[in-house]
Amino acid sequence: MKKMGMRRALLRSGVGFAAALTVGLVFDLPTAHAQVSVFKSMEKSDSDMARWLSGITLTGQIEGGIMANPARPQPGYNFGDFFADHANQVQLNQAEFTLQKAIDPSKGGYQIGFTLEGMYGSDARYYQLLGVSAHEWNARYQLIPAQAHADVHLPWATKGGLDMHAGILQAPMGVETLDPTTRPFYTIAYTSEYSVPFQHIGAMFNWHVTDMVDVTFGIDTGNQTSFGRSDNNNAPAGYFGFNLNGLAHGKLNIIELSRVGPENSRYSSAGGRYEADHAERFWNDINATYAVNDRLTLTGEFNYIHDEGLNGIRSNGDFKAADAESFVSFLSYRINKVLTFNYRGEIYRDNNNLMVSTFIGNNAYMDGISGRSSPGDALMPGPTGHGTTYGEMTLGVTYKPDLGHHVRVFMLRPEIRFDRSLNDTTPFNGGRNNGMFTFGGDAVIGF
Repeated sequence: MKKMGMRRALLRSGVGFAAALTVGLVFDLPTAHAQVSVFKSMEKSDSDMARWLSGITLTGQIEGGIMANPARPQPGYNFGDFFADHANQVQLNQAEFTLQKAIDPSKGGYQIGFTLEGMYGSDARYYQLLGVSAHEWNARYQLIPAQAHADVHLPWATKGGLDMHAGILQAPMGVETLDPTTRPFYTIAYTSEYSVPFQHIGAMFNWHVTDMVDVTFGIDTGNQTSFGRSDNNNAPAGYFGFNLNGLAHGKLNIIELSRVGPENSRYSSAGGRYEADHAERFWNDINATYAVNDRLTLTGEFNYIHDEGLNGIRSNGDFKAADAESFVSFLSYRINKVLTFNYRGEIYRDNNNLMVSTFIGNNAYMDGISGRSSPGDALMPGPTGHGTTYGEMTLGVTYKPDLGHHVRVFMLRPEIRFDRSLNDTTPFNGGRNNGMFTFGGDAVIGF
């Protein structure tokens, strides 16, 4: 297991990566090889610019997987599963390259960096940005700028200073992230699909108040939107929250993050432009990670999302709200230096049956964000009625040997997953069943 000091340093390296790094710590994946230094020969130069260039790194990785469903659902989709949505089919989830000059708050002083990440694959369908890449493709495999932001460290106010990330950003909320090497399973929880945002254009800040306390805040155009006509409404959204690092003698880390702002589209809201601009969505997520010992790590995540206008508008003009709450638990046990056992259990309550659905068309998810109409068969909605409580349990192992030979990471992750409606609705397997059993996994290789 990594040293606790390393954990603290990684956790504090910037809000854009806070959640991802936390998961990496939780599930105790072995340390990978260093990435490629593009201008390494310049690191001993007398030129400040040359030394800055020597810190630029290039990484790349490929992920593909399959989740088999013995029920063979029609029309061939695993309900409530984004990354492994096509039942019984192998998918290329991600092929990505990242060019980066990282900042390191522990070194102090003024620092300037950047992150550029391009990604191709089936996962890209869910991470498009309106006005940037959305609706440019009409295929299962799509191309996106997964990240493109400037990073600055400012030694202001406190010893730890302030980090700023501005541009196209991965949303920092939640435990599970887009990068497969930071999460324990191929599939992700309902919470990670339906109750946290994915992508932003904006600015995020992380103020390192003390060694133990970080404060997070930021502003953006909205979840997966940009500017002007490419924003689905005329209002911004923003984050605020905190990190508590190294509690309980360095064993406990807590991240709380909240977000507020209108997210519904003027083109599809029952109340039109007024509702889209004024019906606020409140996202709230808190997670805690506790390292019991060098082998066993526990994580708990609680999430609550409330949208003032997603359920339409009443005859008197008042908004009708929709909401969902969930709890996700994770357990990781390191069997040896290359093999880790992982568990995830989740209870997700969709109070209005408006959060959980499956997007069949290749652009159906982004059609929902933009407010565009989709063909009737492009969306597989959840059950009707007053709400559904979903239960999900996933068991798996991560096999991650050190291959050497410039291979930064290699992972095999078989898993079995059980999904069930706990109040007898039948959302699974084409609406036939109240439960679903899937098994499979993925493979990841990167340099």
